[in-house]
Amino acid sequence: MNPNIAIRNETDADVGAITEVTIAAFKTLEISNHTEQFIIEALRAAKALAVSLVAELDGRVIGHIAFSPVAISDGTRNWYGLGPVSVLPEYQRQGIGKALIRKGLSRLRDMNARGCCLVGHPDYYRKVGFTNFPGLVHEGVPPEVFFALSFDGHTPQGTVTFHEGFEADGQHEGAGDA
Repeated sequence: MNPNIAIRNETDADVGAITEVTIAAFKTLEISNHTEQFIIEALRAAKALAVSLVAELDGRVIGHIAFSPVAISDGTRNWYGLGPVSVLPEYQRQGIGKALIRKGLSRLRDMNARGCCLVGHPDYYRKVGFTNFPGLVHEGVPPEVFFALSFDGHTPQGTVTFHEGFEADGQHEGAGDA
């Protein structure tokens, strides 16, 4: 990775750039519903961004990663969901995403988190230590693309529910539960 790339906490000034990076990163991905920017906005609005980091090069935000709390049906607490993670297309495949993941996981450990899970590409996330945990599922998602990483050796069992911000699609801004 370019040594001039800094990874730091997001600031209010980064919000627009994070949206642009997220849209660009997912634009050509067929597996995407292209709602990732709305998810980040909803998580931010709900104050559910436990960790939100940007990768910056020469004063320009070129990558972003978000972590938010998850619920696990067995009652295990202090687990987080990773995602979305975005890198501008022209900077992809240079280690920036992995650096964002590693820094984010380190921040979670510093917060005494017990683990992290995500939905993602098997080849990519296995390289950064995530595995499939039999018995830990996310409804509607094939088990081969649902990954977890335990920080304390405890393997939760049950269904993971991501923050409701993951349902954001840009159509119902500000709508709450009735």
